[in-house]
Amino acid sequence: MLKNYFKIAWRNIVRHKGYAAINVSGLTVGIAACLLIFVVIQFETSFETFRPNYKNIYHVVTQQKREEGFAYNPGVPIPSTEALRLDFPQAKVAAINTAYGSQITVLSGGAQGGAGDKKFTENMGVMFMEPQFFDIFKADWLAGSPAVLSQPEMAVIDKSSAEKYFGDWKNAVGKLLKMDNLINLKVAGVIEDARPNTDLPLKILISFRTVKKYPDNYYFNSDWHSISSNHQVFMSLPQSESVARVNAQLAGFIKKHSGDKGQVSSVEFLQPLADMHFDTRFGNTLGDHMTTRASLRTMSFIAVLIIIMASINFINLSTAQSVGRSKEVGIRKVLGSSRKQLVAQVMGETAIIIFGAVVLSVVLAKLALPYLKNVANVPDSISLLSTGSILFLVIVAITVILLAGIYPALVVSGFKPVLALKNKITAASIGGIPLRRALVVGQFAISQLLIIGTMIAIKQMNFVNEADLGFNKEAVLIIPGYTDSISLGKMESYKQQLLQNPVVRSASFVSDAPSSDNNWGTNFYFDNSTKENGITTFLKVGDADYFKTFGLHFVAGTGYEQSDTARQVVVNETFVAKLNIKPQDAIGKTVRLGGNKSPWLRITGVVKDFKTNSLREAVKPIVISPAKKFESEVAIKIQTKNLVQTVAALQKQWENTYPEYAYNGYFLDANIAHFYTQENQMALIYKVCACIAIFIACLGLYGLVSFMVVQRTKEVGVRKVLGASVASIVYLFSKEFMVLIGLSFVIAVPVAWYMMTGWLQNFVYRIHISLDVFLLAVAASLLLAWLTVGYKAVKAALVNPVKSLRSE
Repeated sequence: MLKNYFKIAWRNIVRHKGYAAINVSGLTVGIAACLLIFVVIQFETSFETFRPNYKNIYHVVTQQKREEGFAYNPGVPIPSTEALRLDFPQAKVAAINTAYGSQITVLSGGAQGGAGDKKFTENMGVMFMEPQFFDIFKADWLAGSPAVLSQPEMAVIDKSSAEKYFGDWKNAVGKLLKMDNLINLKVAGVIEDARPNTDLPLKILISFRTVKKYPDNYYFNSDWHSISSNHQVFMSLPQSESVARVNAQLAGFIKKHSGDKGQVSSVEFLQPLADMHFDTRFGNTLGDHMTTRASLRTMSFIAVLIIIMASINFINLSTAQSVGRSKEVGIRKVLGSSRKQLVAQVMGETAIIIFGAVVLSVVLAKLALPYLKNVANVPDSISLLSTGSILFLVIVAITVILLAGIYPALVVSGFKPVLALKNKITAASIGGIPLRRALVVGQFAISQLLIIGTMIAIKQMNFVNEADLGFNKEAVLIIPGYTDSISLGKMESYKQQLLQNPVVRSASFVSDAPSSDNNWGTNFYFDNSTKENGITTFLKVGDADYFKTFGLHFVAGTGYEQSDTARQVVVNETFVAKLNIKPQDAIGKTVRLGGNKSPWLRITGVVKDFKTNSLREAVKPIVISPAKKFESEVAIKIQTKNLVQTVAALQKQWENTYPEYAYNGYFLDANIAHFYTQENQMALIYKVCACIAIFIACLGLYGLVSFMVVQRTKEVGVRKVLGASVASIVYLFSKEFMVLIGLSFVIAVPVAWYMMTGWLQNFVYRIHISLDVFLLAVAASLLLAWLTVGYKAVKAALVNPVKSLRSE
C-alpha cells in the first residue's frame, strides 16, 4: 500500500512539475535561509556553555553609582582577589590582568636577542594569569602544567601562537620571548587553542607574579578605589552555594576591605559566565565580538516568517490544484478509500516535496556558507550539519509538512463523491478563495515588513556613517606605539621628523582618538572643593597638537601648553553642562582627577562636544590633558593625494625610528566603522531576508496566477472574441492582487513601525521614521506584484482566442 501511495504521489508531482518546482524552489530557499540563521544563533548561544561546570562559574563585576545613573565595569579593584578568597573560602577565585596590543618578540640570540628576531603584535589574548585560573577553566595541556605560572617571567602559549613563533609547537618549550621590549619570558608550557565560542581567548599567558614586578607599566596597584577593566576576577561556587547570598555579602565587600568610612559607590556582584557574551553593560573587553539577545530574537523571528511564507505558497497552490483532483478523489471514495487513507496520500505527496526541498536546501546552504561571515561573526570552521542542525532540519521538515500539508489534505479528503464525479467541485465551493486571499495578504505583509525594516536600517546606518562626529576623522593615520623608556626618549625627535614631511599636516602623541572604545573614567573635584561631586568624567590624553590634529573647535578659551605631565586641561561642553556653568565661566577654574593626592589642574579651554564613543551612546563629559607616559599612539593628519605611497613612506620612517617595534598603523575612519559591525550586519541580514521574502512571495504569486490563467483560458478567449483589449485582460487578473497587497500594507506598517522603533532605541542619535519609507515599501511591493502578475497575464492575453476555444 505504501509503495502504491509513493507511486501515485510521484506521478502527481511529475504531472504538475511546474507547480512542484515552484513549491520546491520556495521551500528550498526558505529552509536554507532558516538553516543558516539557526547555525548563527546556535554558535552565538553556545559561548562558554561547552564548559562542563559553566553554570557554577561567575564573573565578578562592578556597579558604580554616579549622579547620572549607574556605571558598569567588568573589572574590580586589584586587591579584591585575595579579599574574595578570604571572605569566600568555599569558592575558587582566580584573577587575570589583560594587556592589549602587546608586542611579542621572538628572541633568536638568547636573552639579548639578535638580527633574526621576529616581532608580532597581539591585540587580544595576552594575559597575566594566576595558576588558580585552571582550577576553574580547564585546558588541554600539550606541554607543561598550570604550576609553571607560579614562577615569575614564565609564559604559556597556545598551539597556534607556538606554531606562528617557532614553526612547530614541540619546539616552543624553553624558548625565549620578549614582551613590549620590557620583559624576557621563558616559554614553559603549550596549551590547545581556545574554542571559537569563548570570550576567553587564551593566547599568551604570563605568570601573575610577573606583572607585580612591573606595576607602573601595566597599571597594577593596590588601590581599592581604582577599578580597571584590565583586571578581572572569576569565581567558581559549589553547587550548594546560593548566588543571592554571595551577592548580598558582596554589597558591602569594598567598603569593608577598603576601610573607607564614607559613602562607597562601588558594589561588586556576580555575572553568570554565559551572560558575558550578551551583557552590553560591560562590553566585551576580552573577546573579539559580542552580540545581543535582542538581535538573536530578531533573526529567529525572521526565520519563522520565511518558513511561514514558503508554507503559504504550498497551501495556496495545493488548494488551487485540489479542484483538478476531484474526480480522482471521487473514484477512490467510490472504490472504498477512507478519508484517513486520502489524508495519508496527500500528506505523503507533501512529505516527498518537502524532503526534496530539505536536501536541496542543505546543498544551497553549503554553497552560501563561505559568505555567512559577511553577515555574522562566525568562524570559518563552523559546521553546517552538526547534531543540532540535523535535529533542527528534522523539526522544520515535520513542522512544514504539518503546516503546509494538513489543510490541503483535509480539503481533498472531504470531497463528496457525487459532486466530484459530476465535476461540480469548484474553488468557491471548497472555500479556497477566501483562504488564498488571506494567505496572499499574509505573504505580502511579511515581505513589506522586511522591506520597511531594510529601508529603515539602511537609512540609520547611512546617518551613522555620514554623521558629524564633531572632529575630523578623515585621513588621520594612527600608529600604536609604547610608552617605555625607548619610546619616550624618541618621541619629540620623531614628531619633528614627521612635521618636516610635506604630506603631514599635523601630528600628535595621544592615548586614543576623540572617538574610540576607550572608557577611562574617574571621579573628580571642581574649583578647589573638598567634596567629590558624584559625576564620572572620562579622560583622553594628548599633547598640545591634539586639537589641531583632530580639528576640534573651541567654544571658549584655548588649548594647553606643551608639557610632559598634566598641569592644564581642556574640557568639553558636556563637562561644563554637568556642572551647570557656562563655558566661559569654566576658564581658569581647577579640577582634581581621582583621589585627594592628585594635583589641581587649571582649565584653559572648552571644546565643542564631539562623539566620544559610538552613536549608540550619549556624549560623555571629557577632560583632555597631556601626560607623556600615557601617550602611546601617534595620530598623523596627512594629505589624501598619493595615499598608498604616503602611508608606505610613513611606515618606513616609523620602522627606521623605532626598529624595536612592529608597525600597526590604521586609519581612524576605518576603526570608527568597526563600532557598528553588528548594526551593519543586521542591516545586511534585513536586505538578504527581504530579497528572499520577495522572491518567495513573487514565486507563489506567479504560481497562483499561472493556475488562474489555466482555469480561465476559455474565459479569456471569449473576452477577446467580444473585443476585450490586452490591457483589460491584464487588469482582470491583477486588480484583485493589487487590493490584497494594499490590505497587507495596512497590516505591515504598524508592526514594522513597532519593531524598528525598538531597534532604533539602541542609538542615542537616530533618524526619525518618515512616511516616505512606508510609501516606497508599498510602491515596491505593488510594482513587483504587478510585474509578476502582468507577465503571465500579458502572455495569456496574447494567446490566439482560436486556440483557447478550439475544444468547445
